[in-house]
Amino acid sequence: MTSGSENIQPTRGELLKLKKRIELAERGHELLQEKRDALVTEFFDHLDTLKEKREKVDEEMEEAFEDLIEAKVVSGNLSLEQIGDASKRDIDVDVDTRNIMGVRVPFMEVENVKREITERGYDLQETSPKVDEASEKFEEALQAILELAETEEIVKSLAREIEKTKRRVNSLEHVLIPRLEENKEYIEMRLEEQEREDKFRMKRVKQKIESQET
Repeated sequence: MTSGSENIQPTRGELLKLKKRIELAERGHELLQEKRDALVTEFFDHLDTLKEKREKVDEEMEEAFEDLIEAKVVSGNLSLEQIGDASKRDIDVDVDTRNIMGVRVPFMEVENVKREITERGYDLQETSPKVDEASEKFEEALQAILELAETEEIVKSLAREIEKTKRRVNSLEHVLIPRLEENKEYIEMRLEEQEREDKFRMKRVKQKIESQET
């Protein structure tokens, strides 16, 4: 037995306490395993979504740059820079959180990403339709990028929680529960020894009494 076991009082009261602690630890272990498995399911579901959103960003960025190149050919670099300056604006991104299996993950609400053609700030009569197409594509790409960022952070948060839960499961399974079981066995062994000693003493006392009566 370990030195920790040797410091335990081998009493029936202590044995009952240990049995309750073992029961609670085993129940906690079971619940954490269920949580870990549910988190892993959520993780892979969001990982699939992340892959889809990355592919969407790649496609939309590729289309946006193709339209930008065509707009540059038609309008020229200087004109595009002036159009870009005219169409600058702030985008409101409200980042809140929501709950997934007890994990706080980001929830984004984005306003004013996609605009009407008349809201972009440049003169429609002085620009090519290619500029409008490129502007629209980049706005769609930006929307996709923001959605991708949200999903990436969700995946990271779930991964961190899975790792933390796995450590707790392993700690219960390989450290705490075995130590409690060892302590329980130690107390049971000592109680059995005490019971044998008590029986032996009772037998000796009985023999002594009988010998005195004869």
